[in-house]
Amino acid sequence: INKIFKKATTKYFLYSHDDMYFLPEWDIFLKNELNKVVNNKFYFSGTMIEPYSGHIMLNCGDDIKNFDEKKLLSEYKSHNFYDHQGSHFAPHLIEKSMWNKIGGMSEEFNPGIGSDPDLNMKLWNEGVRIFKGINNFKVYHFGSIVTRRYKNHPSIVTESGSKGGKIFLLKWGISIKFFKKFYLKSNTRFYGALESPDKCLIYYLNYFLCRINYHYLKLFYFK
Repeated sequence: INKIFKKATTKYFLYSHDDMYFLPEWDIFLKNELNKVVNNKFYFSGTMIEPYSGHIMLNCGDDIKNFDEKKLLSEYKSHNFYDHQGSHFAPHLIEKSMWNKIGGMSEEFNPGIGSDPDLNMKLWNEGVRIFKGINNFKVYHFGSIVTRRYKNHPSIVTESGSKGGKIFLLKWGISIKFFKKFYLKSNTRFYGALESPDKCLIYYLNYFLCRINYHYLKLFYFK
Protein backbone atom coordinates (compact mmCIF):
# COMPACT_ATOMS: atom_id res chain seq x y z
CA ILE A 1 0.00 0.00 0.00
CA ASN A 2 2.73 2.46 0.94
CA LYS A 3 4.63 1.70 -2.27
CA ILE A 4 1.50 2.28 -4.35
CA PHE A 5 0.74 5.59 -2.67
CA LYS A 6 4.24 6.85 -3.47
CA LYS A 7 3.35 6.53 -7.15
CA ALA A 8 -0.06 8.22 -6.80
CA THR A 9 -0.49 11.69 -8.30
CA THR A 10 -4.03 12.59 -7.24
CA LYS A 11 -5.00 14.88 -4.36
CA TYR A 12 -6.99 12.23 -2.49
CA PHE A 13 -6.22 8.62 -1.65
CA LEU A 14 -9.05 6.10 -1.53
CA TYR A 15 -7.94 2.88 0.14
CA SER A 16 -9.93 -0.32 -0.24
CA HIS A 17 -9.46 -3.99 0.45
CA ASP A 18 -9.33 -6.26 -2.57
CA ASP A 19 -12.41 -8.19 -1.41
CA MET A 20 -14.84 -5.24 -1.49
CA TYR A 21 -17.60 -4.57 -4.00
CA PHE A 22 -18.55 -0.90 -4.34
CA LEU A 23 -22.28 -0.22 -4.57
CA PRO A 24 -23.69 2.22 -7.17
CA GLU A 25 -23.19 6.00 -6.72
CA TRP A 26 -20.65 5.58 -3.93
CA ASP A 27 -18.48 8.21 -5.63
CA ILE A 28 -21.31 10.76 -5.73
CA PHE A 29 -21.93 10.48 -1.99
CA LEU A 30 -18.22 10.71 -1.25
CA LYS A 31 -17.83 13.76 -3.51
CA ASN A 32 -20.72 15.46 -1.69
CA GLU A 33 -18.80 15.12 1.58
CA LEU A 34 -15.60 16.43 0.03
CA ASN A 35 -17.45 19.54 -1.11
CA LYS A 36 -18.06 20.38 2.56
CA VAL A 37 -14.47 20.21 3.84
CA VAL A 38 -12.40 23.35 4.49
CA ASN A 39 -8.99 21.72 5.10
CA ASN A 40 -7.28 18.34 4.98
CA LYS A 41 -8.12 17.32 8.56
CA PHE A 42 -10.71 14.67 7.80
CA TYR A 43 -11.05 10.92 7.42
CA PHE A 44 -14.02 9.61 5.45
CA SER A 45 -14.94 5.96 5.36
CA GLY A 46 -17.78 3.84 4.07
CA THR A 47 -20.45 1.58 5.46
CA MET A 48 -19.76 -2.14 5.22
CA ILE A 49 -22.31 -4.75 4.28
CA GLU A 50 -21.10 -8.21 5.26
CA PRO A 51 -22.60 -11.70 5.21
CA TYR A 52 -22.09 -12.36 8.93
CA SER A 53 -21.36 -9.02 10.63
CA GLY A 54 -20.43 -5.50 9.49
CA HIS A 55 -22.41 -2.30 9.88
CA ILE A 56 -25.17 -4.01 7.91
CA MET A 57 -25.58 -7.78 7.85
CA LEU A 58 -26.86 -9.09 4.52
CA ASN A 59 -25.69 -12.44 3.21
CA CYS A 60 -24.96 -12.28 -0.51
CA GLY A 61 -22.10 -14.76 -0.35
CA ASP A 62 -18.69 -14.90 1.30
CA ASP A 63 -16.66 -15.62 -1.84
CA ILE A 64 -16.78 -14.61 -5.50
CA LYS A 65 -17.89 -18.16 -6.34
CA ASN A 66 -21.14 -17.87 -4.35
CA PHE A 67 -21.63 -14.10 -4.70
CA ASP A 68 -25.29 -13.21 -5.31
CA GLU A 69 -24.82 -9.89 -7.08
CA LYS A 70 -28.46 -9.70 -8.19
CA LYS A 71 -29.72 -9.99 -4.60
CA LEU A 72 -27.26 -7.36 -3.38
CA LEU A 73 -28.17 -4.81 -6.06
CA SER A 74 -31.89 -5.31 -5.50
CA GLU A 75 -31.78 -5.08 -1.68
CA TYR A 76 -28.89 -2.82 -0.56
CA LYS A 77 -30.86 0.45 -0.69
CA SER A 78 -33.38 -0.88 1.82
CA HIS A 79 -30.65 -1.67 4.36
CA ASN A 80 -29.21 1.35 6.15
CA PHE A 81 -26.98 2.12 9.10
CA TYR A 82 -26.46 5.88 9.65
CA ASP A 83 -23.67 8.39 9.23
CA HIS A 84 -21.41 7.30 12.06
CA GLN A 85 -18.48 8.48 14.15
CA GLY A 86 -15.00 7.12 14.27
CA SER A 87 -14.99 4.36 11.72
CA HIS A 88 -11.53 2.92 11.07
CA PHE A 89 -12.75 0.50 8.43
CA ALA A 90 -11.82 0.55 4.77
CA PRO A 91 -12.69 1.91 2.34
CA HIS A 92 -11.39 5.27 3.50
CA LEU A 93 -10.36 8.56 1.94
CA ILE A 94 -7.43 10.74 3.06
CA GLU A 95 -5.89 13.83 1.51
CA LYS A 96 -2.42 13.29 0.02
CA SER A 97 -0.42 15.77 2.13
CA MET A 98 -1.97 14.41 5.33
CA TRP A 99 -1.09 10.86 4.29
CA ASN A 100 2.51 11.92 3.69
CA LYS A 101 2.64 13.81 6.98
CA ILE A 102 1.70 10.76 9.05
CA GLY A 103 3.90 8.44 7.02
CA GLY A 104 1.15 6.24 5.61
CA MET A 105 0.42 2.80 7.04
CA SER A 106 2.57 1.38 9.85
CA GLU A 107 4.15 -1.74 8.42
CA GLU A 108 4.77 -3.45 11.74
CA PHE A 109 1.09 -4.47 11.66
CA ASN A 110 1.48 -6.56 8.49
CA PRO A 111 -0.65 -8.39 7.29
CA GLY A 112 -3.03 -5.68 8.44
CA ILE A 113 -4.85 -6.32 11.72
CA GLY A 114 -4.49 -3.20 13.88
CA SER A 115 -3.15 -0.98 11.09
CA ASP A 116 -6.44 0.90 10.58
CA PRO A 117 -6.86 2.13 14.16
CA ASP A 118 -3.13 2.89 14.20
CA LEU A 119 -3.65 5.09 11.14
CA ASN A 120 -6.52 6.82 12.94
CA MET A 121 -4.34 7.39 16.01
CA LYS A 122 -1.69 9.08 13.88
CA LEU A 123 -4.38 11.25 12.30
CA TRP A 124 -5.75 12.11 15.74
CA ASN A 125 -2.31 13.22 16.88
CA GLU A 126 -2.15 15.52 13.84
CA GLY A 127 -5.35 17.22 14.92
CA VAL A 128 -7.85 15.38 12.74
CA ARG A 129 -11.28 15.36 14.43
CA ILE A 130 -13.60 14.62 11.53
CA PHE A 131 -13.86 10.82 11.40
CA LYS A 132 -17.02 10.17 9.44
CA GLY A 133 -18.46 6.90 8.16
CA ILE A 134 -20.92 7.71 5.38
CA ASN A 135 -24.10 5.61 5.34
CA ASN A 136 -24.73 5.96 1.61
CA PHE A 137 -21.13 5.14 0.69
CA LYS A 138 -21.75 1.40 0.82
CA VAL A 139 -19.51 -1.53 0.00
CA TYR A 140 -20.05 -5.25 0.21
CA HIS A 141 -17.20 -6.93 2.05
CA PHE A 142 -16.66 -10.64 1.53
CA GLY A 143 -14.78 -10.72 4.82
CA SER A 144 -11.04 -10.93 5.49
CA ILE A 145 -10.18 -12.87 2.35
CA VAL A 146 -6.51 -11.89 2.64
CA THR A 147 -6.04 -12.54 6.35
CA ARG A 148 -7.81 -15.89 6.12
CA ARG A 149 -4.71 -17.10 4.30
CA TYR A 150 -2.75 -16.61 7.52
CA LYS A 151 -5.10 -18.64 9.71
CA ASN A 152 -3.09 -21.01 11.93
CA HIS A 153 0.16 -19.44 10.72
CA PRO A 154 2.88 -20.21 13.30
CA SER A 155 4.09 -16.60 13.64
CA ILE A 156 1.30 -14.35 12.29
CA VAL A 157 -1.86 -14.23 14.38
CA THR A 158 -4.61 -12.28 12.68
CA GLU A 159 -7.58 -12.56 15.01
CA SER A 160 -8.69 -9.28 16.55
CA GLY A 161 -7.05 -8.52 19.86
CA SER A 162 -4.04 -10.77 19.32
CA LYS A 163 -0.86 -9.74 17.49
CA GLY A 164 -2.15 -6.43 16.08
CA GLY A 165 -3.81 -5.54 19.36
CA LYS A 166 -0.62 -6.18 21.31
CA ILE A 167 1.45 -4.07 18.93
CA PHE A 168 -1.05 -1.20 19.19
CA LEU A 169 -1.12 -1.34 22.98
CA LEU A 170 2.66 -1.37 23.28
CA LYS A 171 2.96 1.47 20.77
CA TRP A 172 0.30 3.82 22.13
CA GLY A 173 -0.21 2.72 25.73
CA ILE A 174 -3.94 2.09 25.26
CA SER A 175 -5.92 -0.68 23.59
CA ILE A 176 -7.70 -0.48 20.25
CA LYS A 177 -11.01 -0.96 22.07
CA PHE A 178 -10.25 1.94 24.43
CA PHE A 179 -9.27 4.23 21.55
CA LYS A 180 -12.41 3.40 19.56
CA LYS A 181 -14.73 3.83 22.53
CA PHE A 182 -13.40 6.96 24.23
CA TYR A 183 -11.70 8.83 21.37
CA LEU A 184 -13.34 7.84 18.09
CA LYS A 185 -16.71 6.97 19.66
CA SER A 186 -17.00 4.38 16.94
CA ASN A 187 -20.37 3.52 15.42
CA THR A 188 -22.28 6.19 17.32
CA ARG A 189 -24.20 8.69 15.22
CA PHE A 190 -22.10 11.33 13.54
CA TYR A 191 -22.75 14.76 15.04
CA GLY A 192 -19.68 16.66 13.85
CA ALA A 193 -16.07 17.04 14.90
CA LEU A 194 -14.95 14.86 17.77
CA GLU A 195 -13.66 16.35 21.00
CA SER A 196 -11.18 15.09 23.58
CA PRO A 197 -12.68 12.28 25.65
CA ASP A 198 -14.64 13.02 28.80
CA LYS A 199 -12.32 11.75 31.53
CA CYS A 200 -14.93 10.37 33.88
CA LEU A 201 -14.71 7.45 36.29
CA ILE A 202 -15.42 4.87 33.58
CA TYR A 203 -12.65 6.37 31.44
CA TYR A 204 -10.10 6.09 34.24
CA LEU A 205 -11.15 2.54 35.16
CA ASN A 206 -10.69 1.41 31.57
CA TYR A 207 -7.46 3.34 31.26
CA PHE A 208 -6.14 1.65 34.41
CA LEU A 209 -6.87 -1.77 32.86
CA CYS A 210 -5.04 -0.71 29.70
CA ARG A 211 -1.99 0.26 31.73
CA ILE A 212 -1.96 -3.07 33.58
CA ASN A 213 -2.07 -4.92 30.24
CA TYR A 214 0.56 -2.60 28.81
CA HIS A 215 3.06 -3.31 31.59
CA TYR A 216 2.31 -7.03 31.47
CA LEU A 217 3.01 -7.12 27.72
CA LYS A 218 6.14 -5.05 28.13
CA LEU A 219 7.50 -7.70 30.47
CA PHE A 220 6.43 -10.84 28.66
CA TYR A 221 5.65 -10.07 25.00
CA PHE A 222 8.38 -10.37 22.33
CA LYS A 223 10.51 -12.32 24.83
